[in-house]
Amino acid sequence: MRIENDVKLDFKDVLIRPKRSTLTTRSQVDISREFHFRHTGTDYSGIPIVASNMDSTGTIEMARALDPYRMSVALHKHYEVDEIVAFFRALERKSAAFYSMGIQDADEEKLHAVMAKAGKGADSAIRYLCIDVANGYTEGFVRFVGKVRAAYPHLVIMAGNVVTGEMTEELILSGADIVKVGIGPGSVCTTRKMTGVGYPQLSAIIECADAAHGLEGHICADGGCTTPGDIAKAFGGGADFVMLGGMLAGHDESGGEVIEVDGAKYQRFYGMSSRMAMDKYAGGVAKYRAAEGKEVLVPHRGPVSETAQEILGGVRSACTYVGARRLRELSKRTTFVRVTQQLNEVFGKA
Repeated sequence: MRIENDVKLDFKDVLIRPKRSTLTTRSQVDISREFHFRHTGTDYSGIPIVASNMDSTGTIEMARALDPYRMSVALHKHYEVDEIVAFFRALERKSAAFYSMGIQDADEEKLHAVMAKAGKGADSAIRYLCIDVANGYTEGFVRFVGKVRAAYPHLVIMAGNVVTGEMTEELILSGADIVKVGIGPGSVCTTRKMTGVGYPQLSAIIECADAAHGLEGHICADGGCTTPGDIAKAFGGGADFVMLGGMLAGHDESGGEVIEVDGAKYQRFYGMSSRMAMDKYAGGVAKYRAAEGKEVLVPHRGPVSETAQEILGGVRSACTYVGARRLRELSKRTTFVRVTQQLNEVFGKA
């Protein structure tokens, strides 16, 4: 047993210090990014914010709604083969959606069936893949990433989740172009409560980004963002992509049952390791494990377009405060200051 005594930070522990700027308006800020991926040589251009591959956010409807903003969606893995292939074939901007999968035999078989219909190489309808597990530290996961890389060299592979630099490097060297970073920070994740395992998300981003960028890889910060300011902090900490779940839940384009309570509309939102998700897709919680997610009701918020505008406006504004004309400059212009209080809530929470 050992104890690390150096401080690890979460989004709530810091603010971004403002700096002198020559920008006169937020409209001068370009919040798109361009990336060149290590393994595929594929060039990406877009706004690197991704809806999470949960069935209450990672929907085809969400992908269509976010595409005009040049944002992306990691689709949940429970669509049927024909439906998923038809969607990708109709997709003009291939980076608008990731095909998502786990690492079980059924996931692998489904991937082969999907790719057989979607095609391989430059002619494939699917170019972006998310290999998603709760624990990215197993040798089996690393081997699986390498296996998929060998089978489908044209795919941009996002793989995770991990929170430390050495596993970020391991996954990149094994075939991942983007490493997904985050264990336990999600709004409907209970991994930290159930297992005691985790890592403060901002420090995880900083450390994993440093490891990835040294190998010409990229990271996606997954979880923990509750406001546009948190997204700005994630980018400021070095994240290339930021994945959102709870911030995009409760919209018309989100999955999840809409229910009415005392005249107000709510939508169900739950973690994909929750009892509800496992009852729905796996026949219940297996006897050898415990649920590591929860179910909540979130107020129904209508179309996602207004939320998307708020997110992009907040990130753009953050860039103006530090003089970053482009999103790629934000991490170079960011100085974090540690704080004990984020907001003045004398009149309640905003």
